[in-house]
Amino acid sequence: MVDLSHVEGQIQYVTNFQDLVSTSFNGAINAICWTRKLIGDFSEIVKNVAISGNITEIEQEELCGLQLSEQGQLAREILLKDWKLLKAHGALPSLNVIKCYDRDDTYPFFSTDVYSFHVDRSPIPTDTFLCTYYGEPSEILPNSQGQKKVLIPEIRDELKKLYHGADEGFESFLSEHFFDLHYQPKPGACTISLGLGNLWRLAVDHPESQVPPCLHRAPKENPGESRLLMIC
Repeated sequence: MVDLSHVEGQIQYVTNFQDLVSTSFNGAINAICWTRKLIGDFSEIVKNVAISGNITEIEQEELCGLQLSEQGQLAREILLKDWKLLKAHGALPSLNVIKCYDRDDTYPFFSTDVYSFHVDRSPIPTDTFLCTYYGEPSEILPNSQGQKKVLIPEIRDELKKLYHGADEGFESFLSEHFFDLHYQPKPGACTISLGLGNLWRLAVDHPESQVPPCLHRAPKENPGESRLLMIC
């Protein structure tokens, strides 16, 4: 199990899928973790998929058609089971082999790519599910240890230089360009690896949410090592 003792109260641990999807976010809890130690060789899945670009989505038909060893087959069975569970819950899981994500270098003082700590936003009630099976795991940041970037004076001043409208439209400008979704770790902040094999449910910023959305990011990949990630 990942050592997350320094954020007790924000993360709820469960031992099965039903509890993962039925446990309510409340109070400070905005991340629920189904802790698992998976068997099988997930690297074999990565090595046998036909890679196309920096992010390759694996379809179920392709996954089922891979020629795998016994350990690779065990890994595939877990992926298919997770896929089935999430779809039955109403989610739309995507299984990806990730070399890297596109970087956003439009503004040197503000990155809006997924390597920056951010929250997910939705106009309707929903959650984010994710699991890293191979490669560097995703990370979260305790809300108390993050600061909204658009509220940092020097960053806000730079953003105002980009905006050329009326003062009352500035907040809408920040939202429309997704600037307001991103956070900066405070000095001494402890980022949290979500570990391999754990299936997570993270709170999203939506109109009916009763808790703060969970701050998370994609990790910097290890050189030459792709990630295997299911997300929805």
